[in-house]
Amino acid sequence: MSRLSTTFESNNQIPKNPPAMQPQPHWNLITTEQPPQWFTEAVKRYTPNSSGKFAASLLWQRGINQVEQLEAFINPKIYKSASAFEFGQEMQLAIARLTGARANREKVAIWGDFDADGITSTAVLWDGLGQFFTQDTKLIYYIPNRITESHGLNIKGIETLIKQGCKLIVTCDTGSTNIQEIAYANKYGVDIIVTDHHTLPTERPNVTAIINPRYLPSLHPLYNLSGVAVAYKLVEALYTALPNIAQQPLEDLLDLVAVGLIADLVQLSGDCRYLAQRGIQRLQTDFQQPPAQRRRPGVGRLLELCQKSGDRPTDISFGLGPRINAVSRIQGDARFCVELLTSRDQTRVSQLAEETELANARRKSLQKDITQQVNQKLSQTDLSTTNVIVLSDPQWSAGVLGLVAGQVAQETGRPTILLSTEHSPSNLARGSARSINSVDLYQLVKDQAHLLHKFGGHPFAAGLSLPVENIPLFSEAINQQLRQTIGTAILAPTIQADIKVQVADLSKELFLEFKLLEPCGMGNPVPKLLIQNCWFKNAWHRNQQDTQGKKIQYIKTEFDILDNSTVNPFPGIWWGHYKEELPEGKCDCIAELDYNSFKKRYEIRLIAVRPSTNSLPNTQKISNPILDWRHSLKNSALSTQHSTLLLEECPASWDEIRAWIKKSYHVNQPLALAWSKPHWEPPQEVWYKLAGLAKYLARTQQPVTRIQVRDKLGIGDQPLHLGLKALRNLGIKSTFSDRNLIFVESSKPQSNLSSAQSALEQFLAAVQEEQFQRAYFAEVPLSAVNAMAGRIFDS
Repeated sequence: MSRLSTTFESNNQIPKNPPAMQPQPHWNLITTEQPPQWFTEAVKRYTPNSSGKFAASLLWQRGINQVEQLEAFINPKIYKSASAFEFGQEMQLAIARLTGARANREKVAIWGDFDADGITSTAVLWDGLGQFFTQDTKLIYYIPNRITESHGLNIKGIETLIKQGCKLIVTCDTGSTNIQEIAYANKYGVDIIVTDHHTLPTERPNVTAIINPRYLPSLHPLYNLSGVAVAYKLVEALYTALPNIAQQPLEDLLDLVAVGLIADLVQLSGDCRYLAQRGIQRLQTDFQQPPAQRRRPGVGRLLELCQKSGDRPTDISFGLGPRINAVSRIQGDARFCVELLTSRDQTRVSQLAEETELANARRKSLQKDITQQVNQKLSQTDLSTTNVIVLSDPQWSAGVLGLVAGQVAQETGRPTILLSTEHSPSNLARGSARSINSVDLYQLVKDQAHLLHKFGGHPFAAGLSLPVENIPLFSEAINQQLRQTIGTAILAPTIQADIKVQVADLSKELFLEFKLLEPCGMGNPVPKLLIQNCWFKNAWHRNQQDTQGKKIQYIKTEFDILDNSTVNPFPGIWWGHYKEELPEGKCDCIAELDYNSFKKRYEIRLIAVRPSTNSLPNTQKISNPILDWRHSLKNSALSTQHSTLLLEECPASWDEIRAWIKKSYHVNQPLALAWSKPHWEPPQEVWYKLAGLAKYLARTQQPVTRIQVRDKLGIGDQPLHLGLKALRNLGIKSTFSDRNLIFVESSKPQSNLSSAQSALEQFLAAVQEEQFQRAYFAEVPLSAVNAMAGRIFDS
């Protein structure tokens, strides 16, 4: 049986028996066009010791198809970053308030968050604003306790800061939707500057400034900034406004920015990629210094403990990020992590690094224990009749449930929701949900909102709480809903390969080719290599040990891989598996090429393996490939030349994509995903346009079709329906005549102010929700679309 070795907060996995009735994973090889020779030659200039063909193929596949794009993608010195003042008036307001606070010697508080992005955001503001405000006297920071306070601003914490004399709070990685808490702070004369990258509120909160890239157009280079990068931009603007005060270079903050960006799994494009590239360079440079001379001795010690060197994004995603996150998961209080990242006291930060490492070891142990308990429950579950896994237990710690749920979702191919009733005097279960493949988890959970206490998240992850007595009904309802959505299709894990190679291709040269793509992340994943008709020898396994030499139950198999392309074996590892799990005879495998800095060797990291087949199942069944032209300069002439079916409008649901896949099959043409990133106006602006359009059409008595109105406003049927309902409350009626909409304006509204406000809020919420959905589908991975296609033809 092939198995998927998942990569969450640790690449160590716990071997276990597969759950009952678990289907075999789907393997997908991305369909790609071969790049033209001129592009391969351009790439080869950066890989003089190899042909560059593999990197060229991957870059072309991922939308890098111009020499100028290629140069800016590879070399951050060429990339032109966006100014911090592209945030417009909000940034101007923030800087004016900060400079005023400095002139008036006011006390400023930084309000952070407890995950890696929030901790690094706090550290960036602590070091950056600390150049303008005296730390500990005029500048302090507050990080909520993960266990007792949860995310965001809260009244109790604000009261604490008021008692300490704070007149200004600067949030980072949080705060956009804390309307009530912001109003409470205002009531006591405390101003708030929000820096965040999460969901926007329906209306602008009553803050001094809100700096959130979600207000920018979706194609803007700053749109994908994480919390730490937004915090950096605020400091950058302050450095520009007060150029002669700071003693430390702004660039000294970039290593922290890289840690937060990569740990938060944001899309590494535009300024995100640029900042991560420069930050990793500084991280590596600082680590190469003797410990006593490092700018960030705490980061250096943490890298030593996880046996990393700081020159790879994986040193953050598998090293620094999990350790920073572990502190709040285990202890709740993560405030000392800011000191760990910013203090120059080598003795103190070494102590804090050891404490962080211990928290991570405890996190691994706790995660392992809960995983074993979940597996025990799964062994009694028939997955052939289960679409969404919902499990609960009073002994589970909520802090690690997201990690375990992600692991289970990857291995079973099913959305997974794990709930804890630990310490719940209010009789509420609290937990985390993770999705996989093409299932929109956020929508699934949202549709059961009537059974929930609170929920939030996005298509692949969510957090939720609900009354304990509602769990059985919630489980039944969410399973039924997904069953109705996918019909008789079989859910299974999907494993994606980016490119096909042979063992003879595995080398230092190929590694350096792929390194051109780094830093990898969302939108630019680590290349997954398909190796067919290979076999293994010299396999052995052992338990991994912790830093004290005590054995912990993590398994790693090491092996050599061979095929007919060479007589020279290549080394590899398989985390979380015994050597007996490697199939005998010829195999197909999917792997990543990596460099082991501890052993000083290049090796593959096995992702999945199975007995050899000559072709991939899905490519046999789907004769018409699905092409990803979203980031390519394609046009209708080219599509006509290749007889390709173009999907040019960004979909808002899987139903739309399903229909196009089926159409592609019936007309026997490849389907190309060819939409541009959607650009939306804020929901309030959409309402103004709808009201203005309706009044104009009512006055001129011009007929208009529903589709014309939708296209004009950039919304779908459901928001339009609610918009027409809201217009009736303003006295503007709409009727249908020969498929046209006719608007008529009456002298007075049809309802009271309260009803009108409620109808308007429903419309604004529907527009925002639809924009949220389209944002997801704008960047939906090709692998997810292929998985959907596979399920259509499997069913």
